[in-house]
Amino acid sequence: MSYNAIKKVFDLGDGRTIEIETGKLAKQADGSVVVKQGDTMLLATVVSSPEAKEGVDFLPLSVDYQEKYASTGRIPGGFLRREARLSDYEVLISRLVDRALRPLFPEDYHADTQVMISLISADKDIMPDCLAGLAASAALAVSDIPFNGPISEVRVAKIDGQLVINPTRSDLERATLEFIVAGSEFDINMVEGEAKEIQEEELVEAIKFAHEAIKVQVQVQRELAAEVGKTEKRIYSHEHSNEELKKQVYAATYDKVYEVAKSGSSKHERHQKLREIRDIFIATLGIEIDAVTESLIKKYFHDVEYDAVRNLILDEDLRLDGRNSKQIRPIWSEVGYLPAAHGSAVFTRGETQSLTTVTLGAKDDEQMIDGAFINGYQKFILHYNFPGFSTGEVRPNRGAGRREIGHGNLAMRSLKQVLPVEDENPYTIRVVSDILESNGSSSMATVCAGTLALMDAGIKLQAPVSGIAMGLITNPEGTKYAVLSDILGDEDHLGDMDFKVTGTEKGIVACQMDLKINGLSYEVLAKALHQAKDGRLHILNEMKKTIAEPREDYKPHAPRIVTIKIDKEFIGAVIGPGGKIIQEMQRETGATISIEEVNNQGIVQIFADNKASIDQAVTRIRNIAAKPEIGEIYEGKVKSIMPFGAFVEIMPGKDGLLHISEIDHKRFESMDGIFQVGDEVRVKLLDVDKQGKLKLSRKALLPKPEKPAQESK
Repeated sequence: MSYNAIKKVFDLGDGRTIEIETGKLAKQADGSVVVKQGDTMLLATVVSSPEAKEGVDFLPLSVDYQEKYASTGRIPGGFLRREARLSDYEVLISRLVDRALRPLFPEDYHADTQVMISLISADKDIMPDCLAGLAASAALAVSDIPFNGPISEVRVAKIDGQLVINPTRSDLERATLEFIVAGSEFDINMVEGEAKEIQEEELVEAIKFAHEAIKVQVQVQRELAAEVGKTEKRIYSHEHSNEELKKQVYAATYDKVYEVAKSGSSKHERHQKLREIRDIFIATLGIEIDAVTESLIKKYFHDVEYDAVRNLILDEDLRLDGRNSKQIRPIWSEVGYLPAAHGSAVFTRGETQSLTTVTLGAKDDEQMIDGAFINGYQKFILHYNFPGFSTGEVRPNRGAGRREIGHGNLAMRSLKQVLPVEDENPYTIRVVSDILESNGSSSMATVCAGTLALMDAGIKLQAPVSGIAMGLITNPEGTKYAVLSDILGDEDHLGDMDFKVTGTEKGIVACQMDLKINGLSYEVLAKALHQAKDGRLHILNEMKKTIAEPREDYKPHAPRIVTIKIDKEFIGAVIGPGGKIIQEMQRETGATISIEEVNNQGIVQIFADNKASIDQAVTRIRNIAAKPEIGEIYEGKVKSIMPFGAFVEIMPGKDGLLHISEIDHKRFESMDGIFQVGDEVRVKLLDVDKQGKLKLSRKALLPKPEKPAQESK
């Protein structure tokens, strides 16, 4: 049996090459490719059903990225020892690819479509996430599935002052900015990443640089599709239409919808009025309508909403809640709302509200990351929860979904940039944002509430961070546009862009952009960024009215951590055989103690909710790890008695010999009756020999007896 593989190779511009191959693996999928750079290999497949399901009026697209543990020569942990549900890291990469692909499928294509990307071989220094979008798009390119691509994704980073495409993992540690950028040969449609307080112009420059690399990768995919012979796509018909009904819906409802949009009513009131307009129109038809007609009416009515809201903004600079394009909704915030939490804040902007808590933990509370490609520990954790009641809906609580993971990650990346440096923060920090109300950009509310809660907890942030979501409305001709600050949920849904930007007073620390249209110019992008800066600074000033800087100290009930360093040789002594010593100390002091070796030193972290426990544990550890010093005086305890002297413990685990001749100035013939085991005795360390044996003296601490007076001659 043979196969007819087709391969394309291109250069990243610095001698590194990427290879795309099709026709060798997974040939029963509609499209499949293997993308390879170094030893990293991704298998991407795509399958789309021949027909759409009845009644489906959207694209049921699923994108899954999964890492095979065998790719890095590892066996999965856990009871089953096999790959399980996607990790948060895999979900985040899946979202990056999904957000890049989804806008480029035809609007009327509604067939079930599944994209699967698997890491099948891994080079530890070559990041697979920046290759996943290329692999997925290439699989679509060699299929007959309708797709207005190709697209690609690249990572752009600034390392040592230079912009680099797809840097190695080791080089990325020195980056001052790092973004994943996706787009076609003409436009950018997705950006996500973080930075160290950069300026707006620097971000635009990085995106332009990334786009040039994307153009090369798109052209390679076009050449691959041509060689495979898949330039013609399948014919489909997934939508019913009724132009006469569409005209009826527009004629009967547009003006009424426009007036509701212009009324500045609340979200729930507005939605209720719009439902009434639609239901009244259906009633005026005076006939029993079938499911297809009802579906068409809902679709056309949505189109009416879309046009009315956008025209209101473009023609009158008026938005659904009565604001103009640059205004920010009213803000109020409060810190210390939860008395038992280590830090807490409520942040409310318009109809969006976050209740955020901060919990301070010990090293043992660090989150373990056990992935095929990335594994280790992280001491800053942020979780985002979005319950149904926040939007007035009944929705089962099934744990965090992809949206929650993605929104939490954006907030985490933002706050991570301003945390204290490692040596100044001994805590594991968990931030939890519970969204209590939502009408636009709850992830940005999480950033703001997270900043306030961290400062309330006494964490010494380098600078406070705020965030804002920007929107965009354009006319069909592309001749008119409006950039919107602090968008509502409906403006996100009906608009052309969702651009979230977070930063300090000095610059941008993170951003996430999703674009739904073609043709965003860099001029408009720059305008959106500068308008976002004005909004961010306004929000930051409002936050400072509540708390301007971190509290001087932690809350009285917050746990305390002391970190001490000991010589490497004492690590075993602190732990004890089978952990006996450290467990005994934890049990008797009530403190939590962890120890690890770093740079040939033992780093001991002592964690407790009261000072007495910490002081007691510190004393015991220092006693174990202290080195006896010649000339020092110690309060010792007799451990054993021998004919020639007594062995006295002057520190935990450190015994010295108190020779019979060093007990007193007078001479003893034997040790009988001088000491009992357990007696306390004060001694001086005279010497430590080459074998480490300690020579003690009690006599040296006693006054010398006076010599008897000489008799007269």
